Amino acid sequence: MPDYDAVLESALDTIKTEGRYRVFADIRRKRGEFPRATYYGGDEPREITVWCSNDYLAMGQHPDVLKAMHEAIDTTGSGSGGTRNIAGTTHYHVQLEKELADLHAKEAALLFTSGYIANDATLSTMAKLFPDCIILSDAKNHASMIEGIRRGRGPKRIWRHNDLEDLERQLQEIDPDHPKIIAFESVYSMDGDIAPIARICDLADKYNALTYLDEVHAVGLYGNRGGGIADRDGVLDRVDIIEGTLAKGFGMMGGYIAASKAMVDAVRSYAPGFIFTTSIAPAIVAGALASVRHLKKSHLEREAHQERAAELKRRLREASLPVMDSPSHVVPVMIGDPVLCKQLTDALMDEYDIYVQPINYPTVAKGTERIRLTPGPKHSDADMDHLITALDALWRALALERAA
Repeated sequence: MPDYDAVLESALDTIKTEGRYRVFADIRRKRGEFPRATYYGGDEPREITVWCSNDYLAMGQHPDVLKAMHEAIDTTGSGSGGTRNIAGTTHYHVQLEKELADLHAKEAALLFTSGYIANDATLSTMAKLFPDCIILSDAKNHASMIEGIRRGRGPKRIWRHNDLEDLERQLQEIDPDHPKIIAFESVYSMDGDIAPIARICDLADKYNALTYLDEVHAVGLYGNRGGGIADRDGVLDRVDIIEGTLAKGFGMMGGYIAASKAMVDAVRSYAPGFIFTTSIAPAIVAGALASVRHLKKSHLEREAHQERAAELKRRLREASLPVMDSPSHVVPVMIGDPVLCKQLTDALMDEYDIYVQPINYPTVAKGTERIRLTPGPKHSDADMDHLITALDALWRALALERAA
C-alpha cells in the first residue's frame, strides 16, 4: 500500500532543505493607514510596515474605491450569482469592460477572475483558434503565460530576453504566411527592466505576426491615463492584444484582455477558463471601475510612486546595498542564497516590524534569490530611514555581500 503522506512529507522536506519553503504572513491591513498592517504571526498582534505589496499606488485604500464598493454591496448584495453566461454579467462588469477598452484604445475588453487566468485562458485559446500557430515567447515571461502556451499544445519558440536580434532570427526562419504570435511583457517584475515595445511591433509588422503584451506591472502606473508602458510610449494602436490586472496598480483583483472586438468575442466564446468560472463579485468590479476612472484623470499617484521608487534606490545605493539597476518602479535587492534570503526577511519582521517576502526559486532562477521592495506614495522618509537602518544592520550580521 502506498504511503501517500510520506511522499508528501518528502516533497515538502526537499523544498525546506533548499530554503525555499514558503510561509504565509498573517496580516490585516489598516484602512486609511497603508502601508501599516497588524501582524498576527507572533505571541501578540503588533503593528508592522509592509514593503512588498503589489498595491503599488495604495488604491486599495482610496476613498472613491471604498465608497463605490459599499454602494455596490448596498445595491446588489454580495456575489455575482453565476458565470458570465448564466446571470453573472452585471452592469458593473459591462461598464468596466468599456472603461478598460477605452483605457487601451481597443474595441473591446474581457474580464477574468485573475491576471493569471487571463493569460492562461487567452494564450491557450489563441493557440487553438489559429491552426498550428507558433508562439514566440520571451524567455522571462510569467508562469501564467508559459502555462497558457503549454496548454495550447501548439508549436512554440523561446527567444532570449529582450533580445531583438534573436527574435528576428527566429522570425526569419518561419514562413511569413504562417500564423505567429509574439508574447512578451512590458515591465518584468523581478528585474524591473522594460521591453522595447515599439521595436518588437516593428518586427511583428515586418514578419506578419500578432503581438500579445502583458502589462500587469504597468497598468495604472505608466502612461498619460494609466494605460501602461504602451500608453507611455504612444504605441497602444500597434499592440494587438493587451493583458492587464486589476490587482496591482488598480488595487483590486481580477484580470482582463483588451483587443479587437473579434478577438475578444472569440476568446469569450471558446476559452474554458472564462466560460466555466463564476464572475467577479459586483462590489469588486465596482471598486475596480472607480479605480480605473480615477487613475485615468489623476497623475498624483503615479508621480509620487515614481519619486518614492527613485528615492529608495538612491538610499540603497548610498548604503552600498546591492540594489539592481532598473528603469522601472521595481526595486530588487540581490542576495543570491535562499537560506540567507529567508533569514533576512525573518529578522526584518521579528526585529524591526518590517514585512518583506523572500523571492526564491521558481519565481527567480536559483542563485539569484532576492528581496523585492515596492515603495509607494504612502511610504514616508521615516519609513525609508527605518528600512535602510534595518537592512544595513542585517547585512552586517549575516555577512552579506555589499555593492561594489
